[in-house]
Amino acid sequence: MGRSAPLRMTGDEFRALGHALVDDLAALFEALESPSELSVASGETPSDVQAALGGGGLPEHGAPAADLVREARDLLLAHTTHVGHPRFWAYICGSQAPIGALADLLAAGFNPNVGAWQLGPVATEIERQTIGWLAELIGYPAGAGGLLVSGGNMANLVAFAAARRAKAPWDVAAEGTGAGRLTGYCSAETHTWAHKAADLFGIGGDQLRWIGTDAGQRLDTAQLRKAIAADRAAGAHPFLVVGTGGSVSTGAVDPLRELAELCREEELWFHVDGAYGGFAACLPDAPEDLGALALADSVAIDPHKWLYVPVEAGCTLVRDPQTLLDAFAYRPPYYHLPEGQLNFYELGPQNSRGFRALKVWLALRQAGRAGYVEMIGEDCRLARLLFELVDADPELEPRTQGLSITTFRYTPADAREDELDGLNERLLERIKESGEAFVSNAVIDGRYYLRACFVNFRTQEADVRALPGIVKRLGAELYSKTLL
Repeated sequence: MGRSAPLRMTGDEFRALGHALVDDLAALFEALESPSELSVASGETPSDVQAALGGGGLPEHGAPAADLVREARDLLLAHTTHVGHPRFWAYICGSQAPIGALADLLAAGFNPNVGAWQLGPVATEIERQTIGWLAELIGYPAGAGGLLVSGGNMANLVAFAAARRAKAPWDVAAEGTGAGRLTGYCSAETHTWAHKAADLFGIGGDQLRWIGTDAGQRLDTAQLRKAIAADRAAGAHPFLVVGTGGSVSTGAVDPLRELAELCREEELWFHVDGAYGGFAACLPDAPEDLGALALADSVAIDPHKWLYVPVEAGCTLVRDPQTLLDAFAYRPPYYHLPEGQLNFYELGPQNSRGFRALKVWLALRQAGRAGYVEMIGEDCRLARLLFELVDADPELEPRTQGLSITTFRYTPADAREDELDGLNERLLERIKESGEAFVSNAVIDGRYYLRACFVNFRTQEADVRALPGIVKRLGAELYSKTLL
């Protein structure tokens, strides 16, 4: 008889719990296909959810696993924002594919450590193959390197670190950033990861240059050239330009081809944040500039956004695999590394790494390129449809439409312009509370708009056609109370 351990479970116990859990998840996936059966969100406050969990400290003694799993299931069902719901269009969280849930269970069951090849041989090779397939899907060059990370923030941070190591005109690994002023450049629409990167890697937020955008929220390259020239004249060391391949606010794609040429001329690292929009490069009618992803030194993409796999799954791609080794590889004498083995701990900040690649690998194989072209293309079509519906309605005002994002606002006939920001801000919260749909907001040229982002293979045209009516009905209720 083996050692006694409270976490042990017999095969029969695990089988019974696992079968019941699969049945519960199957019921959830069925419910997600019908928006009338499940609210998008519970509309609760943090104190509501904390009360549901109950108080008290760490339990002194354990409890039966079957009871605990059932309790966790019930808590999640009652107190979750369902990002896989057909009417969840708020943030860029892809609707979770069932094969991804099965993949995470399988990966956790075998528990390979995909840091060192010897701790996960087939897991390592699956991740290597997955990276190659992701690069191929977006048109990135063959032979590119990369690794899977937790999400878009980390994918961009890894690329930032590689750029700093490659382009600093001194040994930044040994001397740090105190030897001179490194400056990086990105548009005013760039995601907040850039702030984190400048802080974490010692550049300092003051050394980021936030370049203005044109009327389409695209980085203004003329301003960029002037900023680089001014910094060089002042003795600074430009090293990085960040282009956006689909901004989170409006889906805008920067002039990536022009940025690539500028970076080549100036000998700067060209990075593209494609965490949201990068996968749209696979579409036959993709914006022309997304084709310039192939020209970037690095690209961040996010399978848990527009490849619809469960979180966590981001990816950093680099044109030259050596740049990740230069930035992250350290080999103390107690690390014995046989030749020919890929060890992902040398390519990023993590040593121990989970098997994120399995869910991406299986989803790519289940859908194939054609399946993803179909699903991503349909998301973009539905966003265009929403723009058209809003444009045709006198009580709604469209603002932007890019990739799968549409922005608009509620504009009752007799409302003053100075009332609209506050009205739409309150309306956003009312929509979320209703559980009928879930959208977010964008601030464009100082004005407040509602924002719907479609990265959801469960969304049907009927769901999109229902949204204008929901917005107008809830908006009219709010506006009538304002007038009283």
